[in-house]
Amino acid sequence: QVQLQESGPGLVKPSQTLSLTCTVSGGSITTNYNYWAWIRQPPGRGLEWMGSIAYSGSTYYSPSLKSRTSISRDTSKNQFTLQLTSVTPEDTAVYYCARGREDGYDFWGQGTQVTVSS
Repeated sequence: QVQLQESGPGLVKPSQTLSLTCTVSGGSITTNYNYWAWIRQPPGRGLEWMGSIAYSGSTYYSPSLKSRTSISRDTSKNQFTLQLTSVTPEDTAVYYCARGREDGYDFWGQGTQVTVSS
């Protein structure tokens, strides 16, 4: 059973960089055809895909966030990370990491609340 766990600070100041790590267990992030995604849900709004890193290491980003988003991985730790720069209060959300395959996302982390506030 694949398990994902998000970690990182729950409070970030405006203009700073938000950094989150997703630790994966029960499966390798380099296994073929898996995509590892960051998805967020602002309060009162729907889920928003932010970007993904593929099993190959290729990255894909939401056009609306591309200029501020970076996703990387540490295969030795079986982790992938999100960096979101120049945050504003509009970036306040529950952030999830998830495993994506051809037919959708099948495993999710529990989510972590991130609040952007001074």
